[in-house]
Amino acid sequence: MDQDAFLDTYRGMNARICLFEKSILAGQCRCSRSSKLLVAEREGIHCDSDEAQQQCDDLLKLLRQHGRFALKLSSEMTSLPHGKAMRIQIGGLRGLYQVLYPDHQLPVVIDNIHALVCQARDQFQELGKLPFQEIMKQVAAYQPRRRKPRS
Repeated sequence: MDQDAFLDTYRGMNARICLFEKSILAGQCRCSRSSKLLVAEREGIHCDSDEAQQQCDDLLKLLRQHGRFALKLSSEMTSLPHGKAMRIQIGGLRGLYQVLYPDHQLPVVIDNIHALVCQARDQFQELGKLPFQEIMKQVAAYQPRRRKPRS
């Protein structure tokens, strides 16, 4: 199946794509509102809630906006390369975890994205009031796994 046909089929089957799909598929995060979807021997992640997807969208927009300097992004970039998207997603969630649980060690895997985002919204009244300067430290520090060279 060519890439365009796959994307058309995938979008038709998964109208509510999880916005943290890359992070979940990489095994770095989990979410109580997500489920796996198989299309042509590939995996995708479906979000089961419009409200949860909107919260994640709001958070990702804020992370991208505040992460421009840390990731050396120009303001006109509309889509991110995979590595930078992973840094925004995983680094952003790790930073959010650290802000919410300053006395805890960062987990290897963020266990529940939805619960973390809801807790942040409840604690700070709205996602726009998050301490992004602290969160961006984790975005800047996160390094995606490097590919192993082919032998």
